[in-house]
Amino acid sequence: MIPQAAKSLAALLLSSCCIAAVAAPAATCSAVSGERRVAVLELYTSEGCNSCPPTDQWVSMLPSKGFGPDRLIPLALHVDYWNHLGWKDPFSKGQYSERQRWMSQINQAGFVYTPQVVLNGRDYRRGLVWDNLSNRVDVINREKPGADIRLSGTSGNGAFEVAAASQLRTGAERKSTQLYLALYENDLSNDVRAGENSGKKLHHDFVVRELAGPFGFDASGAAKVAQRFPVPENWKKKDLVTVAFVQDSANGEVLQALALPVCN
Repeated sequence: MIPQAAKSLAALLLSSCCIAAVAAPAATCSAVSGERRVAVLELYTSEGCNSCPPTDQWVSMLPSKGFGPDRLIPLALHVDYWNHLGWKDPFSKGQYSERQRWMSQINQAGFVYTPQVVLNGRDYRRGLVWDNLSNRVDVINREKPGADIRLSGTSGNGAFEVAAASQLRTGAERKSTQLYLALYENDLSNDVRAGENSGKKLHHDFVVRELAGPFGFDASGAAKVAQRFPVPENWKKKDLVTVAFVQDSANGEVLQALALPVCN
């Protein structure tokens, strides 16, 4: 027969074991930008637009064509103004439509359209047979960064906690420069049941789940931000990446960008 004290000790040890298993250490990771300026490519798209899937596929193929995150960071922003035509894009947000309109104003265009590609704040049009994206990105990569970025992240408890710090370099305009944080997910697919793409299974990469900012810089040209991105259970943590980029709001120019995969 087990004494009562021994039973209590065993129960306490078992309880402590269970608590330790639940409170496992959170995963941490970090990244620092370098001397190469990294370009940002924004794709404005929608599952309700029948001309969008080919451009979505083109963006998905960019890493296989040598456009790694040390050269180019794509961000796919799904707009919501197609949602009233029969199919609500589950990845769409009004916030992204507003950003597209803002980018349109910077480019002095009187309208928005999908699919639209914006490269470092400038409207980019692909050729029908070939494109000059590699040359355009090479030019950006050869420019000195206008800012330095540090990112660190902690993953756990259903969220990704991001700490971002940026310092502007000499010559950067402090008053109009802003810091943004984005969280995107790769390898997403969806069966579209209505609208222009009804009956199609669409595949997406670089889908922006969350966009935070803009955050301003202080008088010394520094910006520090702590951002919590909730990570629902149906999001694939291995396919999540957080991005920080510094942009001049006066002309849309991206001064530097940095990607950090969510740590597991």
